[in-house]
Amino acid sequence: MPRLRLSARADATDTPPIPAARGWAARYAGAAGPMLDLTQAVPGYPPHPELLDRLGHAAAERGTAGYGPIDGDVGLREALADELSVAYGTPVGAEDVSITAGCNLAFTMAMTVLAGSGDAVLLPVPWYFNHRMTLELLGIQALPFATRAEDGFIPDPDALAAAITPQVRAVVLVTPNNPTGAIYPPDVIGRIARLCRERGVWLVLDETYRDFLPEPAAAPHGLFAEAGWQDGVVQLYSFSKSYCIPGHRMGAIVGGGAFRQGLLKVLDSFQICPSRPAQAALAWAIPALRGWRAGNRAVMAGRAAAFSAAMGTLPDWHVDAMGTYFAYLRIPSGMPDAMPMAERLAAERGLLVLPGPFFGPGQERHLRLAFANAGDAALAALPARLDHATQLA
Repeated sequence: MPRLRLSARADATDTPPIPAARGWAARYAGAAGPMLDLTQAVPGYPPHPELLDRLGHAAAERGTAGYGPIDGDVGLREALADELSVAYGTPVGAEDVSITAGCNLAFTMAMTVLAGSGDAVLLPVPWYFNHRMTLELLGIQALPFATRAEDGFIPDPDALAAAITPQVRAVVLVTPNNPTGAIYPPDVIGRIARLCRERGVWLVLDETYRDFLPEPAAAPHGLFAEAGWQDGVVQLYSFSKSYCIPGHRMGAIVGGGAFRQGLLKVLDSFQICPSRPAQAALAWAIPALRGWRAGNRAVMAGRAAAFSAAMGTLPDWHVDAMGTYFAYLRIPSGMPDAMPMAERLAAERGLLVLPGPFFGPGQERHLRLAFANAGDAALAALPARLDHATQLA
């Protein structure tokens, strides 16, 4: 009997990193204390109770059980457009907002509009591994562009210009960054946007962690204030972290013009419509929970400070970059590379982190720690677990 064939693209794509890392922890016997899982960026506190209540009521309503507009219910699109207008200091219209079933799907659909087989998309390294996996599944080349620890992993616009080949259809920036936590300065984003326009390349900004920027009063960039931005810029956003509802899979794409016309076809094919109960609850939450979100931003800043204080007791371990949810930790010289180190930490010390090679080439000496989902007690336990690994080197 002939062997049934599967997609060569799916077969060639790596195993999802977080389940792989958690598999190492199955060997942990508990010697160092409770498991400390810093692999996945999840909010370390519950959703607002009234948001949960509204989600439940909306799910029980007959009206939200039916299909909705393919680009999302108008109430949520208008609420997000108003929020964007405040955050960026310039009007953003609901006609340029589309609601999606999560930000990963938002990226998939945006890439489907912008590129195809034989095309390439430039991803600064370290990259978000799901971006690379998605491009591989779509038959689009993920072209790595190296950033340097010495620059805080901020892309160099001049070097990026030299990396754009005729096959490149888009440049993807993640800011605040996953995995490094680096926050790209507005002038760097602006220079890269101008470069992309000059070269006929789209700029895609994944701003999933925007609501946790340390200075929310300052606009993260000025691109939405530029005339005709819809002809070259696409923004991705996630509600998961800001509202603590990752299980409801809610995201958004901001983009207009010809891109939006193509996007409407993809939206109808890939999702029909996003979850309607969650849309109804979020349309209320965006204006109503501004103060609550600001409090959560302060909580995350406090955890960043607690993480920095903990790492200050381990001078051999250097934090090359950190911000919002993540820290990118350099492994001390003389110690194993990231893959065996991460496995050792999980299996022997109950500390789950992600090794740098999951985030692209040239990352063998780094680990990513998602400190945002750990409380002060867990962060205080971090030095002992890392120090033990140092002693075993």
